[in-house]
Order: sequence, then C-alpha cells, then structure tokens
Amino acid sequence: MPTYNRIKAVLALKRVKNDQLAEALGVTPGAVSTWCRNFKQPSIEKLYEIARFLNVEATALLNPVSEVDE
Repeated sequence: MPTYNRIKAVLALKRVKNDQLAEALGVTPGAVSTWCRNFKQPSIEKLYEIARFLNVEATALLNPVSEVDE
C-alpha cells in the first residue's frame, strides 16, 4: 500500500520548501523532513501552526482528498 503524505503534498502545491516551513515554525529542517517522509508526525499544535502558515484548514493536512487539491 503506498504511503501518502498530505503535508508534503500541500508544501509542493504551495511551492514552499521544507526549510521555509522549518524556519517559520522554529523547528529544524530535519523535523519537517521526518514529517514529510512519515517517520514521525507533528503534534496537533504544530499541525495547526503548519496549516496557518500554509493558509489551509488543518483538515487539508489530514484528509487524503481536500479542497486544496482543486
């Protein structure tokens, strides 16, 4: 079964690099990389920070299909 990562997909859609997100959130680029590769997931608080930074609903980072894709 393929692994799909919404954070990685929305970053690509918004043309935001991992290091830009890391700087905005005050985390290391390695932390963002682990989220994007499904090794770890951000806390719920960080998930909301990511959503705010990317200007999307938090659910867009959780659901396999969302309005962000349209």
